[in-house]
Amino acid sequence: MTIAPLTETRGLVEIHNVHKSYGGLEVLSGIDLTVQPGEVVAILGPSGSGKSTLLRTINHLESVDRGSVTVDGQLIGYERRGDRLYELREKEILKRRTQVGIVFQNFNLFPHLTAVENVTEAPVATGLREKDAARSLALSLLERVGLGDKAEHFPRQLSGGQQQRVAIARALALSPKVLLFDEPTSALDPELVGEVLDVIRDLARSGTTLIIVTHEIGFAREVADRIVFVDGGRILEQGPPERVLVDPEHPRTREFLAKVLA
Repeated sequence: MTIAPLTETRGLVEIHNVHKSYGGLEVLSGIDLTVQPGEVVAILGPSGSGKSTLLRTINHLESVDRGSVTVDGQLIGYERRGDRLYELREKEILKRRTQVGIVFQNFNLFPHLTAVENVTEAPVATGLREKDAARSLALSLLERVGLGDKAEHFPRQLSGGQQQRVAIARALALSPKVLLFDEPTSALDPELVGEVLDVIRDLARSGTTLIIVTHEIGFAREVADRIVFVDGGRILEQGPPERVLVDPEHPRTREFLAKVLA
């Protein structure tokens, strides 16, 4: 299976000095990160380090307290007026959010819709495609993720791995510039992990910009162009997998990898 690039657009992600707090707890403490078009970045770190929050700021599922996030130079949840940022209305946020697809840990499929209906829903709801065209695309995407024969199945009739592949097809249906994966295999039984990782491997080879929060170290080593290690809401280290995973520079990275690779 080979998945072609989703669009001809670039997919440059620029995160500048992003801060995010919940009450008195600062979860992100001045994050700076640039992801080049077509780059595959794997974000590693312990639980509670801010990885998922960082991912969710990219498509404005989480607002930021300070700093900015842009995709190809465009703010997703805000517009700039002079030297200040103002949050957009929800309709405009949803429109811009189509540029950034996200696949969650727990699938988040609509239980009352079939696989093909789950994939068809967003392009129709956002006005990107008419219903017939959206269904045709959905069937094609389900075929690409190896589920062409499951199009009329409901989520309850699918395994966890199959549900996650439907969720990936759903994210692809909006032809996003960037795809985000938030621990995409953490809710799966071990024997189902491989089928989901195979789909992501093909996406990584397609030239799509991917940002993947994962605990699968071997997978990150294989597919990522760059590893980013996050702890305490800060990026402590980043670089090519062959350096960060084999000879990390930061003591905290070494400590983390010693535990997860033990």
